[in-house]
Amino acid sequence: MVRGLLIDWGGVLTTGLSESIAKWIEADRIDDAHYRDVMIELVSQAYEESQENLVHALERGEIDGVAFERDLAARLLTLDGVPPAAEGLLARMFAGFEPVTPMYDMLRLVRKNGLKTCLLSNSWSNTYPRELFDGLFDAVVISAEVGMRKPEPGIFRHALELVALPGEECVFIDDLEANIVAARALGITGIHHRDPDTTLAELESLLRLPLRRA
Repeated sequence: MVRGLLIDWGGVLTTGLSESIAKWIEADRIDDAHYRDVMIELVSQAYEESQENLVHALERGEIDGVAFERDLAARLLTLDGVPPAAEGLLARMFAGFEPVTPMYDMLRLVRKNGLKTCLLSNSWSNTYPRELFDGLFDAVVISAEVGMRKPEPGIFRHALELVALPGEECVFIDDLEANIVAARALGITGIHHRDPDTTLAELESLLRLPLRRA
């Protein structure tokens, strides 16, 4: 029996990260190929347990966004062959995020039907639209605020404690497979989010509730 829902924010409750990044790359005239090389290295390291890097530190709140922006900007290049402006870099990267209404509607419906809900997000020093969260969550877990990050088991256990449910009674929705794998290792049912309609269909099957508008 499913009694709880844990859910990611960026790329799940918002439009996709790739869409936001594409808008930023165009606006800041970033060298796209070079950017992808840099990020592949940083993000791949961030999901290898044997290595520690800037992404780990940022997501756990061990360094602030300003320090990360300076380091990242120094690694990147614009089409003019110079680094982009460091100040406000993360805000510009994520400025294209838009809320996904069907996913927010789903949260209201599952809470109405008695499920506990928890936002479980890795933060990149970004500002969350907390005004949209009112009445949606029983708990909010932001990685930099708790000093843990997905896919570390501790952050999942912390979220489960806050909703007072065992993993076997919860579903977790995230757009990164590594995080889904980590959740499943704790007995949590994982849904790898790719698009709202597919995710809602899978969740409907698990909960036996209609979650999409006709």
